[in-house]
Amino acid sequence: MIKLGVLGVGDLTEKMIRGWHRSGSDTTFLLSPRSRARAESLAKDIGCTLMRDNQEVADAADVVLIGVRPGQLGELAQEISLRPGIPLISVVSGVPVGDLQRMFGARECTRAMLSLAAEINRSTVAVYPADSAMAPLLTALGNPVLLATEREFELATVGACMNGWFYFLLHDLQQWFVQKGFAPDDARQLVLSGVEDCVAYSRYKASSGIGEIGSSIATAGTYTAQGLEALERLGGNAAWKAACEHVFEQLTAKEHDHSNSNSKSRRE
Repeated sequence: MIKLGVLGVGDLTEKMIRGWHRSGSDTTFLLSPRSRARAESLAKDIGCTLMRDNQEVADAADVVLIGVRPGQLGELAQEISLRPGIPLISVVSGVPVGDLQRMFGARECTRAMLSLAAEINRSTVAVYPADSAMAPLLTALGNPVLLATEREFELATVGACMNGWFYFLLHDLQQWFVQKGFAPDDARQLVLSGVEDCVAYSRYKASSGIGEIGSSIATAGTYTAQGLEALERLGGNAAWKAACEHVFEQLTAKEHDHSNSNSKSRRE
């Protein structure tokens, strides 16, 4: 039985804990007192142990999961001391393994990126490094994507952001139907079912490119083609690509800044 210490019980780490519990994992969860209401809810619902402070979590855990915001990471590193050899899992965006090891000591550090669907064991589970010993634990939460480089991991982080954007797109499409007279539940079902059948058919036709499938539908003269032309004319597709580029640039710029800072520290 693994004792998993969670430092930073936020929305994502809560969903991860609930997903592990749902999967039948025999993991014991030791929770930090931050976000006390959320931690107390987990203790009540699934029997997690609420610890007195972060150091008590670190002392008792076999594996430590860090889910604080990036700006809180330095303070946490100053606050706790991890025993040698205790593996670390980080779901903190934009912080490379080298920085985690600098802050928390030389140890196995795994970066993971998931979505809220971890709660139902259906998240995309991006893991770096690909050979991490923590991968089997994490992949219980969904569909694993094991990554060989941190650049690939940052690209996967863009994918996690896309996941969030999809909700807003689906909301806007649902609201369009509602404004045209659909009942909200019917509009929701129509939009979600449309996405589900695209995903299912794309998986079924794995030998065909996704764009190729789309082109077979949006043939000349069809209403689908007319709508696609309107999207392209208004820059709808280009806007998605621009958003991806923006986030990726921010992530890689942050990583570059971390590297420069570390190099400067070593020189000093």
